[in-house]
Amino acid sequence: MTTILGIETSCDETAAAVVVDGTEARSSVVASQIDLHRKYGGVVPEIASRAHIEKLDSVVQEAMGQAGCGRHDIDAIAVTSRPGLVGSLLIGVTGAKTLCWAWGKPLVAVNHVCAHANSAAIGMEQPPWPAVALVVSGGHTSLYRVDGPLEIESLGATTDDAAGEAFDKVSTILGLGYPGGPRIEKAARDGNPKAVDFPRSMLKPGSLDFSFSGIKTAVLYHVHGPGRTSGGLDKLSPTEVADIAASFQQAVVDVLVKKTMLAVKQTGVANVVLGGGVAANSVLRAQLLEACRRRKFGFHAAEWAYCTDNAVMIAALGYHQFVAGDLAALDLDARAAAMK
Repeated sequence: MTTILGIETSCDETAAAVVVDGTEARSSVVASQIDLHRKYGGVVPEIASRAHIEKLDSVVQEAMGQAGCGRHDIDAIAVTSRPGLVGSLLIGVTGAKTLCWAWGKPLVAVNHVCAHANSAAIGMEQPPWPAVALVVSGGHTSLYRVDGPLEIESLGATTDDAAGEAFDKVSTILGLGYPGGPRIEKAARDGNPKAVDFPRSMLKPGSLDFSFSGIKTAVLYHVHGPGRTSGGLDKLSPTEVADIAASFQQAVVDVLVKKTMLAVKQTGVANVVLGGGVAANSVLRAQLLEACRRRKFGFHAAEWAYCTDNAVMIAALGYHQFVAGDLAALDLDARAAAMK
């Protein structure tokens, strides 16, 4: 039995978890910063870093307590070292290195995006590899081929805004607030997804990259463009807001589903996995499932609790790295870039 303490501070969630053998989550603690950033309409890096400093120690202690274990029960400490906000990452990396030094434990450096790509497999008796992994969040929209926990190949990524970032910005344009993902989804339930024909950017033929800046701009012009004053939002009825939200959401989901199906066709694998914060969107989950069902592909979405940033996925992937001997030195540094 191998027990890993995971620490995650890549953005605005301070998280810690204890996971056994890469599959059994003994604890998972997440301290959210949503209330701190809501009035700014997005994450403020300096505020996020300060909040991590204040919360990390208590979050780790709570995770250890929930798991009923002490430092002697921990075999290694896994921490997110990339990608993310450098200031936030540094808090988690420094905390993990300190614990490793004090407890005499090995350190494992985990790639946050790779952990999201593996998150759908947490708790599964038979992992779904090989698979195409779609990782969709506020900072990342990427496609990977995953042949195993430590075998991941980048297939495509966003060239500008990530899907989650677009959700946040469109939510602000519509006056729905932050965070945008759940606000847009809630508003869209009462809307017509065909009411507004927003663009679906597919880029060049065969491309597995994404671009969501155009649809964000299209929504902005639709609300504030010709025929509307600078107070265009004030002229929108609740029905119009719902229609715009539903049409925007459907346009984004259409691109995500089509690109994922294209990635499956190009790679020849028969499974699709979904992870990241936007993976919690019920429309995306349902339509990706239906697209896979029609083509007789396997589909596995991360559990709801493992979609948004969490330390269970860090500890789970950290387990595989630890077993493989992929350890980090105590001079480990945080990096903003996604892949090695």
